[in-house]
Amino acid sequence: AGLRPAEWDKVIVATGPLTSPALAAAVLDLTGETALAFFDAIAPIVHFDSIDMSKAWFQSRYDKVGPGGTGADYINCPLTREEYEAFIDALLAGDKAPVRDFEANTPYFDGCLPIEVMAERGRETLRFGPLKPVGLTNPHQPDVKPHAIIQLRQDNKLGTLYNMVGFQTKLRHGEQVRVFRTIPGLEQAEFARLGGLHRNTYLNSPRLLDGTLRLKVDPRLRFAGQITGCEGYVESAATGLLAGRFAAAERLSGEPDLPPVTTAHGSLLGHITGGHIEVIDAGPRSFQPMNINFGLFPPLDISPKGADGKRLRGAEKTLAKKKAIAARALADMDSWLDSTQKAA
Repeated sequence: AGLRPAEWDKVIVATGPLTSPALAAAVLDLTGETALAFFDAIAPIVHFDSIDMSKAWFQSRYDKVGPGGTGADYINCPLTREEYEAFIDALLAGDKAPVRDFEANTPYFDGCLPIEVMAERGRETLRFGPLKPVGLTNPHQPDVKPHAIIQLRQDNKLGTLYNMVGFQTKLRHGEQVRVFRTIPGLEQAEFARLGGLHRNTYLNSPRLLDGTLRLKVDPRLRFAGQITGCEGYVESAATGLLAGRFAAAERLSGEPDLPPVTTAHGSLLGHITGGHIEVIDAGPRSFQPMNINFGLFPPLDISPKGADGKRLRGAEKTLAKKKAIAARALADMDSWLDSTQKAA
């Protein structure tokens, strides 16, 4: 079905990635947009015990310690120039899953390009992208600099599964096994999941939605969840919670109170509705789906310092900033909830 009858007052649309063609067409007709759907691709997952660690090794780029990490959070598989060139040839020649007619003009979400699409943009594209060899040293051959390096990231708490970083693909399953087993260290790889392609349907929300997730051209309609351009189950649930609160506030008092931009809810809402983006130059803005991340939060007014009052540097500074941003978010969220409950 398409959009709800005009006599319906407050309507929240939360159809996620499986929005029906009729509803998508109705939204396009109402907004004048040309597309709601984009391709996302998923990467293969490998069983750890099938990786040859006599060729691969654990290391994070520049030994950087990420949140909850150790500095050795990736498995690295090195490629010589000859191996890299052979891999690119196999990737480009690999048989790909067909695109259905109705998907033929669906654009890719740029942050999730299939690896073979990146390779089609130039033979060196991958070597300067997800396969770049910088910041890593092969302990098996420390004096030999790899031409390219493929990384795998831990995918579950047990450490039994590893995700091939940047290897989203639409190659047929048999081709994936054949091509990816040419990678040193993955010759005997067993795959828990092979890559695939799915269509992700979402609005150009900064253009179409107001600050409370209402459709600008028809404010009785609100959108929530993945269709708004957020990524992740928690993020989708958060936008649904906000949409419900906003609709209830309108019914009770007439004007919703937005969460502070310093909170995860507020910063995600800002990403979706575009309120946090400053116009730098002319031209269309490319809106892409996003998980919540520290890059969406406004910067701290004062940078945190060490216990001795001195400026922090490197990983210590990054961790302190994240802790301060999180503490500020929790405090501001509590204040917002208190104020909205009193207003109700």
